[in-house]
Amino acid sequence: MQIVDIDMKVKLIHGFSNKTRIQILESIKDVEKTVSEIVQEVNGNQSNISQHLACLKGCGIIVGRNEGKYCYYSLRNQQIRDLLTMFDLILDDVENDVACCERHVD
Repeated sequence: MQIVDIDMKVKLIHGFSNKTRIQILESIKDVEKTVSEIVQEVNGNQSNISQHLACLKGCGIIVGRNEGKYCYYSLRNQQIRDLLTMFDLILDDVENDVACCERHVD
């Protein structure tokens, strides 16, 4: 088994630790989208969404594909899609505990 660098793991998990980034990931979970499509779907502003996309791309969670004047964003691979699904499955099991957790950060 490969030993994982904890600092690297924290950086990866940081990509999933923000409401807007999760909304973006859910938005592109099944289909690639442009920044404008993501902005409209998550009801954000372009500057803010672009910053979050840069974070997600920098963490290796998403990829961008240029076509003409547009950049289409999608999840990096099936493992990321599976991880988002796993979050949903775990949340189904621990939802009541999470709802009662007073140590969460918005």
